[in-house]
Amino acid sequence: MDFSADRPAFFVNPDYRPMTGTAKPVIDPATLETVGEIGAASDGEIDTALTAATKAQVAWKKLDAKSRAKHLHAVANAIEAADFTRCAELMVREMGKPYPEAIGEIANCAPIFRYYAEMARDEAGKVAGTTQAGSFQYARYEPYGTSVHIMPYNFPILLMCWTVAASLAAGNACVIKPAEATTLSTLDYIKVFRSLPEGLISCLPGGAATAQALIASERTHAVAFTGSVAAGKAVAVACAERMKPCVIEAGGSDPLIISEHAPLEVAAAGSVTAAFHLTGQVCTSAERFFVVDAVHDRFVELFAEKTRALRIGNGLDKSEIGPLVSEAARAKVMRLVDDAISHGAKAVTGGRIPPAHNTGWFYEPTILTGITPDMAIVREECFGPVAAICRVKDFDEAIRLANDSPFGLGASVFTTDLAEAHEAAERLEAGMVWVNNPLIDNDALPFGGWKASGLGRELGRQGLDTFRRSKMVIIDHKPEIQGWWYPYPDSWFREAGGRKHV
Repeated sequence: MDFSADRPAFFVNPDYRPMTGTAKPVIDPATLETVGEIGAASDGEIDTALTAATKAQVAWKKLDAKSRAKHLHAVANAIEAADFTRCAELMVREMGKPYPEAIGEIANCAPIFRYYAEMARDEAGKVAGTTQAGSFQYARYEPYGTSVHIMPYNFPILLMCWTVAASLAAGNACVIKPAEATTLSTLDYIKVFRSLPEGLISCLPGGAATAQALIASERTHAVAFTGSVAAGKAVAVACAERMKPCVIEAGGSDPLIISEHAPLEVAAAGSVTAAFHLTGQVCTSAERFFVVDAVHDRFVELFAEKTRALRIGNGLDKSEIGPLVSEAARAKVMRLVDDAISHGAKAVTGGRIPPAHNTGWFYEPTILTGITPDMAIVREECFGPVAAICRVKDFDEAIRLANDSPFGLGASVFTTDLAEAHEAAERLEAGMVWVNNPLIDNDALPFGGWKASGLGRELGRQGLDTFRRSKMVIIDHKPEIQGWWYPYPDSWFREAGGRKHV
C-alpha cells in the first residue's frame, strides 16, 4: 500500500502496512483542523516488526564494512534526490513548525549517513601492544542486534537520522517509535530507507505503551531516546532493569550569559534565535538569561526590539513563531509566566495569547525581567517562547547561577573577551558550550548533556560506539604451555608455620 495520512499505517521495510485497532486523529495546532489519523501498534504488529528486524540483522551484521557503507550512501542519495515538500507540509500541520525549518531539517539529513558510513569503515577495533611475545591482542566492535529509537516531536527526522545512521553503520537493525505529534511526517519520510535490506528498518506508531513494549522485548538490545527528563528517567530505569544500554537525550533549561564585553547587536540577534527558535521548543533553547548589570538595560532594549519584529502565524505562511505543539504545552508556559509575574517579574514584551490568533495554541514570544533564581520558571524546563532574564553583577555571578540548575544540556555566552570565552568553556556545567553562536551542532562532535539532561552521547565517534559493543581477543598463533598455568612449581611456595603458602 502507499502511505496516506488518512489511513493508519506502520512500516516494515520496504512496505507500508495497514494498522488494526482504534485510530486517533492528528490535530493541526495552528488551526485545530484534523490532518489525518494514526494508530498504535498492536502486539502482533510489534511482533511482525521485531521478527523482520531479527532476521534482517543476522545478514546485515555479516556484511563487510564497505558493503554496509554502500547501502548507507544509497540512503543519502535517496534523501538528496527526494522531493520532501509533502513531508515538510505534514510536519508543519502536525506540530506547527515553520515551513523553512521543516524543509531545512529534512534536507540536512544526508550527511550523517555518509559520515557514519565512512567512520565504520575507518575504525572497527584496536590492536594493542602485546603483553606476551607471540600473542596477537586486540579489541573488535560488534553490533548489539536491534536498536529502538524513541523520537521527539521537535526534530523528528533529523534526530532520528542521527541515531539510526550510527546504529545501521554499527551493524544493527532499527525500530523507530515516532512521537505521536509527528508520526505522519515520519512515516512519509521513512521510504528513503527502501534500498536497505527487507525488514532492517521499521516504524511503529504509538504512545508510551508501544515504547514500553519495545524496551521490554527480549528481541531489542539497545535504546535511543530523546524527550523529557521524566520520560528519560523512566526509559533509563526500564533499560537498567534489563541491563540494556541506552542513550538518553533529555531536556534542559539552558543558560545564556551576556557579558559586559558582549557585542550587543550580535548578542540580541543571536538571543532571539536561541530563545524563540521553533517557538522555544528546542531542548537546547536558551531559557535562563544572565545579563551583567553594566549592559543589562541596553541589551534588554535591543532584544525586545528584535523580538517584537517576529511574525506569528501558521507555519505554512510567512512566520517565524508558530503555535506550541498542544494545549497542554501552552498551558505549562502560561503557568510559569504567570507565576513569575506574580512574584515580581515584568513582561517587557509578550506574556499573552496573541489577540490575532485566538484559534490554535499560539503564545507571544515573551521576555521577562526581574527574574530571581528561586522562581519556578528558572527551576523547571519551560519549553516555550520565553526568555527569563536575571540581572547579575559580574561574569562570576553569571557562571555561578548558570550552574545552579538540575539541568546541564547546553550553555551559551556572548563575549568578545577571549579569557571569558575560555573560562566559560571550562567552568560551565553542560555537555555543550557555545560562544557567540548558539545552537550549532557538528556531526563529528558529541551531542548530549550533563546532570539530569541525559546519559551517553549522539554524534561523533561516541555516537557510533553507543550502538556497538567491544570484544577483547587474544590469539596465540603458536600454542605452547604457559609458565603461569597449573600446577605451580614448588619454588613458588614458601614455608610458614609448618604450612605452605603461595
